[in-house]
Amino acid sequence: MIKYKLICNNCETTFDTWFSSSKEYEKLKRQKFLNCHICYSLNIEKTLMSPNVVGSKSRTKIDPKDKKFTETRKIILKYQKFIKNNFEYVGENFAYEARLIHYENKKIPKGIYGSATKEDLNELKEEGIKAEIIPWIKNDTN
Repeated sequence: MIKYKLICNNCETTFDTWFSSSKEYEKLKRQKFLNCHICYSLNIEKTLMSPNVVGSKSRTKIDPKDKKFTETRKIILKYQKFIKNNFEYVGENFAYEARLIHYENKKIPKGIYGSATKEDLNELKEEGIKAEIIPWIKNDTN
């Protein structure tokens, strides 16, 4: 595994990403599978990175008992509950439903949520339709 620091040349966002090899990075870049998670641009490049030295106290796994992890998980679950109670789930039809609302000026009492591909989200953004990505986790505390 290799970790690269990438930069979006459009919005100047930097982010770290893991690849199985440098060839894998080149392959994904060539196939236009690398895009910015903020502006969805495909104008992504590698940037300088300092080496990561692994010490004896390094943590490779997230400890579920970690306070920051637990708090973040609770916040995400709280958002998910709010969304489920106040928005209409449209499943895989998210892009279609978003266009219906936008172009037909449909006034619905609830917002919508569901699944969409990165390509769908890029197209929605180009059309001026605002959509956001949020993390979705399973609530396995039941």
